[in-house]
Amino acid sequence: MSEPFHITIPDFSMVVLIGASGSGKSTFAATHFKPSEVLSSDAFRLLVSDDENDQSATTDAFAALHFVADLRLRSRRLVVIDATNVQPEARKPLLALAQRHDCLAVAIVLDVAEAVCQARNRDRADRQFGPHVVSGHIRNLRRSLRSLKREGFRYTYILREREISHAAVGRTPTWTDRRAERGPFDVIGDVHGCCDELIGLLEKLGYVPDDPNGVWRHPEGRRAVFLGDLVDRGPKVVETVRLVMAMAGAGAALCVPGNHDVKFVRALKGNPVSLTYGLAESLQQVEALPEEERGAFREQAIAFLDGLVSHLWLDDGRLCAAHAGMKAEYIGRASARVREFALYGDTTGETDDSGLPIRYPWAEDYRGPVTVVYGHTPVDAPQWLNNTINIDTSCVFGGSLTALRWPERDIVQVPARATYHARTARATPAFDGSEDGPTEPAATTPASGDASSPPETE
Repeated sequence: MSEPFHITIPDFSMVVLIGASGSGKSTFAATHFKPSEVLSSDAFRLLVSDDENDQSATTDAFAALHFVADLRLRSRRLVVIDATNVQPEARKPLLALAQRHDCLAVAIVLDVAEAVCQARNRDRADRQFGPHVVSGHIRNLRRSLRSLKREGFRYTYILREREISHAAVGRTPTWTDRRAERGPFDVIGDVHGCCDELIGLLEKLGYVPDDPNGVWRHPEGRRAVFLGDLVDRGPKVVETVRLVMAMAGAGAALCVPGNHDVKFVRALKGNPVSLTYGLAESLQQVEALPEEERGAFREQAIAFLDGLVSHLWLDDGRLCAAHAGMKAEYIGRASARVREFALYGDTTGETDDSGLPIRYPWAEDYRGPVTVVYGHTPVDAPQWLNNTINIDTSCVFGGSLTALRWPERDIVQVPARATYHARTARATPAFDGSEDGPTEPAATTPASGDASSPPETE
């Protein structure tokens, strides 16, 4: 018995079936997906013209298909497009829909021999449109095979006849969808290298060091969730990163990236960056390590921080952790635009007297049912607003390090032991073009309007 051919797709995605007429797309769709998930061009021709083979109804049929796909994606539901889709012009609007709704696009190509497709069409009385049509489909499909990734498909599966008959389609949550991770949690604000305060906060929360590798655990099974910006400005950047890596590696913590962490990784990789806003000091601390430790730390820090996804949708969908916040419509989705918002928040398009972008108070407009916990913008005290809370209480500037106990919603704080860095004018870190996670939802092509290299700010 042949082994199954495994296909794994995100459970929220747009799946585009690609194949000539007669390749078996509709049978494949009916076998592996729910009827409500499949949008068939033939079905929509039937809907708008009472004849699924009426080619004159194609324009109206696809307009209706795209409309329904739009509604399903808006509701965060899987969409499967059952049409030939052998030309880039047919795929382009589908990819645009996926991009608009910050979901991943998956191409499943049924690469069936032309003779098989021709024979199947000859056996169907409703498919007597001449062999030249199928030949054209095959030619266009062949031209498309190398371009699908460039077009914007995050995953591409090419199935020949044997793989089609032995296919097994599995689903997996998107990287940001961690609803199966249930609390209780202790969400911790921007640490910025204040490792002594972090240890003090963990102790106050009830965590204890339980092995020589620096793992802090809670005896009742609580887990820490770090909101990013582990590095820069503070005196113990290396120690902070090591502590968080150890806890995350042992399953005692989760973490999302901050904009400072992203820039730190770029510097560790040797990419050109401006050594501002505490980055120079962070790199000096790395360079101060003994030579035999330095290389290992670089590799470990790059692997860990590069592997973090933009935000975490947790606790059966009740909680979202993101460095700079998250719009309700972005939660659990995946794209460069979502990552940009998670790292940098939103701006008004204006600049202040220092020439820095002015932050837009996105939380004032938030009306989502999911509680969003974030940092990024230093505040003097935690601020609840419209089911969101900012817990970056300026520890590195002499304030305090804050944790939110979840689901209790209790605030726990420790004061800073010193003012490690002078507080600068309010600034909004701009998007630097970095993609998500394990190149997470770098997944889709960046949404229109996303900046590729905006002016650098704090």
